[in-house]
Amino acid sequence: MNKLIFPFVFVAVLTGQIAFGQESSQPAPKQPSALAGTDSPEALREHVPVLPAVRAKYWNIDPAIGYGVKDFGNGVFALSDNGWQSAFLVTDAGVIVFDALASYGKHIPEAIAKVTNKPIKMLVYSHIHKDHIGGSVAFKSIPGLQIIALDTVSNFLKEMNDPNRLIPTVTFKTSKTIKLGDKTVELTRHNYHSNEGDLFIYVPEAKFLMAVDSVTSGYVPFQDFDLTTNFHEYMKMFDEILAYKFDNFIGGHLTDTGTRKDVEITKEYTSDVYQTVKRIHNGLNERAFDAEIAKTIGPDNEFLIFKALLNKVTRDSVAELEPRWINRLAGVDVWLPSHVRAALIYVRWDDKE
Repeated sequence: MNKLIFPFVFVAVLTGQIAFGQESSQPAPKQPSALAGTDSPEALREHVPVLPAVRAKYWNIDPAIGYGVKDFGNGVFALSDNGWQSAFLVTDAGVIVFDALASYGKHIPEAIAKVTNKPIKMLVYSHIHKDHIGGSVAFKSIPGLQIIALDTVSNFLKEMNDPNRLIPTVTFKTSKTIKLGDKTVELTRHNYHSNEGDLFIYVPEAKFLMAVDSVTSGYVPFQDFDLTTNFHEYMKMFDEILAYKFDNFIGGHLTDTGTRKDVEITKEYTSDVYQTVKRIHNGLNERAFDAEIAKTIGPDNEFLIFKALLNKVTRDSVAELEPRWINRLAGVDVWLPSHVRAALIYVRWDDKE
C-alpha cells in the first residue's frame, strides 16, 4: 500500500527549514495527500480499498427501495441502507421503533407494514444526532405515539425546535423498562458519545442489543472515536456492552450488523491506540524537543512550538499503529490520525501518568 501521509503538517516555515534528528530516516511527504484534506482523484486513490471480507457483508439492497430489512427473530427486525442502521420490535400489542433515521426514516412505517399489521406504538431515540432521529417527522401523524428519550435529550430538542426531530413525550434520567405485549425493552443511559447522553437498547427475549455510534462492524470507529465528547467513558463502553447477553448487535452504521467479536476487536483497537499514544507521548523528551524547535523559530512562538510537539507524537503514533491494523479493519488510513488525536488530547490533559 502507499505510505500513510500525516495530515497535521507544519506550516511552510517549518517544513522548509527544520530537519529534526528524530525523523531523519522518514521519507518526505508525498503531495497531494488525501489525508491533508484534498479530494483530488490522485489523492483519493491513495486510500486503501475496503477490505474484501467487509465488502462481502454488504446488504443486498434494491436501489428502487433504498433500504433492506433483516429478521433477527423473536420480533426484532433490523433495517439498513448500507450507511445507517436502525431496528424495530414487533410485539403482540404493537410495534416499538428504535431510531428514525434522516436517510430512510420516512420508509420505516412502510417497512413495518410489510411484516406486521400491528400499529406503531412507540419510538425510542438513542441520542440527539439528527442523522439518527431526523426522520421522526414521518411519525408525526401516528395517533397516540409515545416518543421515549432521556430527559437531557428532550431538553436539547426543545431548545433546537427542529421540525424534523419530534419532541419526546416520555422522558427518564438513567434507566427505563418498557413492557409492550409479550416483549420487554431495557433502556440504560451511558455517556460515551453525546453530551446529552446515549442509550443502550436491549431486548432480552431476543438477545438483541443496540448501542448507536459505538462499534461499526468490520471498520474502525468514525472520526475522533465516533465524535466522542468523553474518551474516558468511551473506553469503558466496550466492557459495558459485553456485560450483556446478546447474539445480534446494531451500532447504527454501515454495512453489517455486529457480534460480540466485533465489539472485542474494536475494544482491542481502541486500547492499542490509547496505549501507543500514551507511551510515545510520555516517552518524549519535551524540553529537548522544544529547544530544538526554538533554534529555528525562536522561543517566543509557544503555540507553534507546542503544535510541533503534538504533531510529532501524532505522526509517530500513526506510523506505529497503521501496520498493525490496516489489514484487520477497514478505514484505518482514513480515521486513524483523528483517533490518535482524540487519544492524545485525553493523555495530555485528562489521563494519569
